[in-house]
Amino acid sequence: MTASPAPVLTIGKLSAATGVKVPTIRFYEQAGLLPEPPRTASDRRLYDEPARRRLAFIRHARQLGFDLDAIRSLLDLADHPDRTCSEANQIAERHLAEVTEKIRQLQALQGELSRMTINCAGGRVSACKVIEVLQDADCPHH
Repeated sequence: MTASPAPVLTIGKLSAATGVKVPTIRFYEQAGLLPEPPRTASDRRLYDEPARRRLAFIRHARQLGFDLDAIRSLLDLADHPDRTCSEANQIAERHLAEVTEKIRQLQALQGELSRMTINCAGGRVSACKVIEVLQDADCPHH
């Protein structure tokens, strides 16, 4: 019994299967994250299952906030399964540190916005704390 041929997806079907928009798929190809697919005589891209899995990997990594360079490194590691995963762990740890810092900054922003809105008397703009704080850009209100 012969193996059945791998399913072939057009870019539209690949987009539907992964939830990644067509222009984004093209961008990932140009960025070197997805290999250039074979094309039909009429120049239509054709993707196989490994390409679908790779795009799903990229999409998930982007959802987790990894930048393209980190994703490129993680894909390289995934392409070499015999390598140690310490490099992947280091990439994830760096990203975790970045996320932790962003959360700290967002919490500070939340506090500042809360103070601005709580102190708003609801009267005229001339006495509005929100406007006052925004006009006084040199004064950090932490």
